[in-house]
Amino acid sequence: FVIIGRSGCGKSVLLKHIIGILKPNKGKVIIGGTDITKMSERELNQARRKFGMLFQGAALFDSLTVGENVAFGLRRHTRLSQEKIKRIVGEKLRLVGLVGIEDLKPAELSGGMKKRVGLARAIAMEPEIVLYDEPTTGVDPIMGDAVNELIIELHDKLKITSIAVTHDMISAYKIADKIAMLYEGKIIEVGTPEEIKNTNNPIVRQFITGAAIGPITAD
Repeated sequence: FVIIGRSGCGKSVLLKHIIGILKPNKGKVIIGGTDITKMSERELNQARRKFGMLFQGAALFDSLTVGENVAFGLRRHTRLSQEKIKRIVGEKLRLVGLVGIEDLKPAELSGGMKKRVGLARAIAMEPEIVLYDEPTTGVDPIMGDAVNELIIELHDKLKITSIAVTHDMISAYKIADKIAMLYEGKIIEVGTPEEIKNTNNPIVRQFITGAAIGPITAD
């Protein structure tokens, strides 16, 4: 599921509501049949274990090695042995196409490799839902397409729910089963990629075509 919209329209804020970092002023956030807005902090921490997240720019810890970055959640939230954690880290890195880089620091990685390490960290605890915040931002078009392919591959292989926010329409059309357009704090249209491409909504049409002239002003 992909949420599209202009920069600053609230896409990343919406992700923070989904994962319970922010609480809405009104309304509900239903995850697995339960409204997470009514959970205690302890219940919310448990619910968050269902989530993995690829942050914009990967958000790796510069002072930690690749292996330590991927293992961060496992060490913080589980009692697994160091040997077991090391094995899981290796498995997740292999899943994203990286082998033998556990001892490297983020500064030694390309932008695309950082994205892959961030994704390995996101799936390390075997989440049911993975959130992607602008997954193709900061990489060239070829690497962006490689990231898209990886999202699709992991979605199919791990049988997870994937929710991405982006303003990259090439990425949105490629990875989405359904696309929703967020505009002025509201979802104004939901449809398949084909339905969105053929929309009659002037706001959605202007956004997906990138036209300067239309109901959306360039402020």
